[in-house]
Amino acid sequence: MTYLRQLRRSSLRPALGALSLAVLAALAAPQPTHAAAEAPAETVCIQCHGSLPDRLGAPVKLWRTSIHSENGISCNACHGGDPKDAADAMNRSRGFLGAPKEPDIPAFCGRCHPGVLKDYLASAHGRALGKGGPTCVTCHGNHAVLKASLDLINEKSCTRCHSFERARIIKEAMQQTEGHIVGIDRKIKDYQAQGVDTERLGKSLFAVRNRFHTLFHEVNVTKVKAESNDINTELGKLDRDLKVVDEARAKRKVAGACAVAGALVLALLFHLMKKSYD
Repeated sequence: MTYLRQLRRSSLRPALGALSLAVLAALAAPQPTHAAAEAPAETVCIQCHGSLPDRLGAPVKLWRTSIHSENGISCNACHGGDPKDAADAMNRSRGFLGAPKEPDIPAFCGRCHPGVLKDYLASAHGRALGKGGPTCVTCHGNHAVLKASLDLINEKSCTRCHSFERARIIKEAMQQTEGHIVGIDRKIKDYQAQGVDTERLGKSLFAVRNRFHTLFHEVNVTKVKAESNDINTELGKLDRDLKVVDEARAKRKVAGACAVAGALVLALLFHLMKKSYD
């Protein structure tokens, strides 16, 4: 706003006019705070490997396309080491871990994803660890890490190890549930934007969504179907709660409209009475 005060005192104000003032006011206004996560700092790991050719530079190029990069997670978050000192970046006394052996990959990733690790180890995939079974990087990638979603369950990926039929059934069951969750989440956010207290509904949906996410590594069709049915029952309760909110808001709107109409009628009567006395 300092620029606006200076502008008002300057001789240029008449020439700039109201439009320029409006533009400056918009520039001076606070910017939204809901921006995406900031890009991670260029660590010495990125600076060094990013300039190297072939396999030594490839991890940086892949990482830049990953969900890790999108969320500001750089090399040292996984591999350890000192990201600010080139001389000690790979010094094990500074916590450098390097790349894990294949059987150690789940525990390596599980340092940040303990819940997912637990679900994976309990699954048929986890029980086959070290016996040719898939690890985290089999489905999610290592440096170009993919965001966890049902899109990872696809024929191209799954048929590398087995037929797609079981995975297809699981995905279809989970897609229906996910669509239900997304719809309720959208409604809750809409109400929140309108100033409605949605804290209880938000917490309930958060709990249901977490329960749903535990199925992402489950490969037992019967269990996935049963859990999905139970989760949809819980979501049905949230649907009914949202309907109650809808009805309450509708009643308030009707009451508000009646109050406005009544006020207008009273104003009109007062006007007519006043006019008759005049």
